[in-house]
Amino acid sequence: MDLVKKHWGVEDMTSFHEYVLSFSKGPEKGEWERKIVNTSLPCIAVPSPALKKIIAQISKGNFLEFLNKIHILNYTEQAICGGLVCRIKDFSLMKKYLDEYLSKVDNWAAVDTLKFNINNANKKEYFSLAETYVKSPQTFMRRCGLIILFKFVNDDSYIDKIFDIMSSLSSETEYYVNMANAWLFAECFTKQRERTLKFLKTHNMNDFTINKGVQKCRDSYRISAEDKQMLLQYKRKKNAAK
Repeated sequence: MDLVKKHWGVEDMTSFHEYVLSFSKGPEKGEWERKIVNTSLPCIAVPSPALKKIIAQISKGNFLEFLNKIHILNYTEQAICGGLVCRIKDFSLMKKYLDEYLSKVDNWAAVDTLKFNINNANKKEYFSLAETYVKSPQTFMRRCGLIILFKFVNDDSYIDKIFDIMSSLSSETEYYVNMANAWLFAECFTKQRERTLKFLKTHNMNDFTINKGVQKCRDSYRISAEDKQMLLQYKRKKNAAK
């Protein structure tokens, strides 16, 4: 199917649904994918290389019209839409589509597969967006805010602000938000060790997050055996996750 289009009509969308389904690995693999992704959407298990190629092809044409017209039938199509949203160059327009996209997301994978084009020109806007998202009442908007922050860990001018955001989620109860926060902690320790050690003395992360964060560090090949042992002192005996 030719995916580089100037116009997406009704028949084109019907053909697209059939085209995507042609890459499916079958119902059994689809059910396995659904359990991993943990989504209410049907899953059809389309291989990642095919998924990326479809996104790349659609993005060469009028992909905004595609986004405006598609009726998502499964997780694969949702992931395709996410990949296309990230290709919108105008930040304000991208945010509009991203807000809509995230409002319909019910799974971690549809967030974690987003590849944001963050650069010096839009860095402040993306950080502000992350700050907004982590305050959202919607679980996967909060997770997305934390995922965006991964791009800022290497920046000394943002690291303390990241720590503040991590601590601000002390009352968080959603598993997928706490896990993203734990991953973010591990990333900070890996890339900003001294600053993160200082943060550990005053942090306000909940028990689940700090315990998982320490465990992620201990599972990492990027962290020394000595540091893995040292970090055990920061684990809490009572885990908030039940």
